[in-house]
Amino acid sequence: MAEALFNVLGKGRFRAFSAGSQPTGKVNPFAVERCEAIGYDVSALRSKGWDEFATPNAPKMDFILTVCDQAAGETCPVWPGKPITAHRGFQDPTAFEGNDEKKRALFNKIFRQIMARVSQFVNLPLHALDRNAIQTEMRAIGRQHVEPGE
Repeated sequence: MAEALFNVLGKGRFRAFSAGSQPTGKVNPFAVERCEAIGYDVSALRSKGWDEFATPNAPKMDFILTVCDQAAGETCPVWPGKPITAHRGFQDPTAFEGNDEKKRALFNKIFRQIMARVSQFVNLPLHALDRNAIQTEMRAIGRQHVEPGE
């Protein structure tokens, strides 16, 4: 969902990719629904491992944002080019067990939380900030409290 949000809200300023430490091999259908709802072309969405983006031939990354609560405690790969990194923990909606209505509601909630943070980031005046200032801003956005209903 973060990939879609950065690519849509960034209006061409970003080329975002989403990946995880343990890809399942398929994109969650509730995540696909949220991405389609904002007009994101989901035809190229696929489950990806983050190691794919830590190779010499991978796209150059300027920023790496981890978003899953479980990812904060994992050892991340060494990213080529030393991109700016930050973490923002969100509840993993794929781990929730319940009926489809409750799963969809949780995906919607997490989507709104991610959208709030992505909106803040894509609206930063990156052209006017140096690397340290961007890192500070990214970490500040990541530390913001997430309200239960947000």
